[in-house]
This record gives sequence, structure tokens and C-alpha cells, in this order.
Amino acid sequence: MSERSNTQGNPAVVGLAGFGITTLLLQFHNVGWCEIGPVLALAIVFGGLAQLVAGFQEFKCGNNFGYSAFTAYGSFWIAFALILLSNKYEIYASSATDVGWFLVGFGIYTLIMLVAAMRVSGMMALTFLLLAIGFILLVLAHFGYPQLTKVAGFELMACALCALYMMAAAIYAQVFGRPILPLGKAWLS
Repeated sequence: MSERSNTQGNPAVVGLAGFGITTLLLQFHNVGWCEIGPVLALAIVFGGLAQLVAGFQEFKCGNNFGYSAFTAYGSFWIAFALILLSNKYEIYASSATDVGWFLVGFGIYTLIMLVAAMRVSGMMALTFLLLAIGFILLVLAHFGYPQLTKVAGFELMACALCALYMMAAAIYAQVFGRPILPLGKAWLS
């Protein structure tokens, strides 16, 4: 058995996996490939709770970018699940426009984070750019252009795969002791 180092684990691998897989599955639903049930479960547990835990761990590591991103998007998923459940069980009703405004808030947050992501790596910037575009498309879909939901679905699949690529890059770099998957130069210096 090989000796393990005493270095701290990287909470981003869980956060990126939670974000990537939950986002991917929601887009499978948005393009009509699966029902909402599995999305709801992931939104609560992996997209929501696991990302919150990853965010709190990023806080301990002193990474404000990861702390903010994982806790915000973890909260997004839990809130999204609550909206779905509240509509289903008629606790309160959220119209398409109501959900649109919810998405506007997270779209603005994503644009703010995009600027910071441009200083991290090319892949991080691409992930946030695709996420921002996805939010814009979904906002438009909820404000009268529902055909854009499917467009957003395919576009956000690319975003989810970028997040999973970054997760794989972090895991492979630790396992192999060197970078395996390139993340690209930061777009801003």
C-alpha cells in the first residue's frame, strides 16, 4: 500500500461533481430525456447539500471564490427543489415568471462570478460563461420564449461537462502527482 500525504483534501472535487451532475440531469429533463424526479433528488442531496458542504470546506481553506460559488449554487439547488415541491403539493404557486425572476437573481450572481472566474483558468472562465449564457436563455424561456428551454438544455450540458472536466483534472492531478488534464490560461491577468 502506498503512503498517503498529510495534505488536506480538495473540497472542489465534490462541489464540481455536485454542480456538474445535477446540472447535467436537469438539462436531460429540459430536453425531454428524463422526468423531474431524479433531478429533484439530486437537487436536494448532491447539487444542494453536498455543494453547501464543499463551500463550507472551501471557506476553511481560505478560498472565497469556491466558498461563494459552492454555497450559492448549493442554495440554488435546494431553493429550486423547494419551488418544485411547493408547486407539486400546492403549498404556494410559482408561475413561470416567478421562476424567471429567481433565475434573474442567479444570472446576475453568475455574471459577477464570471469576472472572477476569468482570473482562475480558461476552463473555469468557460464554465461560468456557459452558465451565464444558460441563465440568460432560461430567463428568456420563462418570460415568454419557452422554446429556448431546449436550447438552454443543450448549452448547459456543455457547462456541466466543463465542471466535471475540472473535477477530473483535480482528482487526476492528485492521483498522478502532476497535472494530466490542462485547464488553460486565465483569460484575465
